[in-house]
Amino acid sequence: MPRDFAARLLAWFDLHGRRDLPWQKPREPYRVWLSEIMLQQTQVTTVIPYFERFVARFADVNALASASIDEVLALWSGLGYYARARNLHRCARQIVAEHGGEFPRSVDALAALPGIGRSTAGAIAAQAWGTRAAILDGNVRRVLARHRAVDGWPGTPAVHKRLWAIAEALLPETRLADYTQALMDLGATVCRARRPACARCPLAGDCTARQRNDVTRYPAARPRKPRPLRRARLVLAQNPHGELLLERRAPLGIWGGLWCPPLLDDAALGGDGTQALLDRAQRIETLGLVRHGFTHFDLELQPLRVELPMPCELAEPERRRWVSLDELATLGLPAPVRKLLTRLFTTAST
Repeated sequence: MPRDFAARLLAWFDLHGRRDLPWQKPREPYRVWLSEIMLQQTQVTTVIPYFERFVARFADVNALASASIDEVLALWSGLGYYARARNLHRCARQIVAEHGGEFPRSVDALAALPGIGRSTAGAIAAQAWGTRAAILDGNVRRVLARHRAVDGWPGTPAVHKRLWAIAEALLPETRLADYTQALMDLGATVCRARRPACARCPLAGDCTARQRNDVTRYPAARPRKPRPLRRARLVLAQNPHGELLLERRAPLGIWGGLWCPPLLDDAALGGDGTQALLDRAQRIETLGLVRHGFTHFDLELQPLRVELPMPCELAEPERRRWVSLDELATLGLPAPVRKLLTRLFTTAST
């Protein structure tokens, strides 16, 4: 392994690295953890306003643990990958219940908490306490795969294991927080997936992929599969009081734990008793299609605006409820659904 890898990277970081991110001021375990969870599969520019709203509302892990899941999901709405928000809430409560509100310093103990894997645990430990721990997020995988010309998709066990070995072998003895941030910054701003800026890279001199003039070959892409299209009707049912019917999604599956108008037509999406509401409707209006892409499939929604002639009692009030339009802003709703409701009901808050 090149002995000056870390030295070159840190020298670059001192000149070009991101040292004024909100979670770096101060670099406390809670703020680092929150940022790392938000940054999973999400860019820094998108995360910053969400992070600032979260710490303004939940100043520490105790405040987050004492909040309701609806409060957490409402603030998270639009950031996507909602399992992260549910795990964030579970993790905060576990830290308070089992660790007295203090983050454990061991990488293994961190990795055992909800929503924190090996790489995220290493990032938290390195940045919060300067622990000599490796990381291997998407940006770092790309940097290392190119520098060492590691063939194969990183999702395969053999390639994954090799990249971890490289990451650990390159760790410096000091400045672990800066080194960790520098690796992530280099992958995000220089060693990009498309149009990498090799001329500005401090590691270009011994980058094997660049020497082979084949940088974009690494890392290999995930084998592509056709993206299935799923369809459902989104039932926007209103009672005579103007309240909208919402149901809490199951914890697993799309939009898990969020509140959403009932979905029909797909066995994996449908809600109980919704067809009976349609049968009693005095007016049904078909609206324009809404399409939303998930990681592994596309979802096409056909919104139906449904007016009911009389109030309707609901079974399972903890799962299904009538909500005034003013309440929508306080609930965790899927971003495309919130956007649609805001457009349809101008009194709804954004």
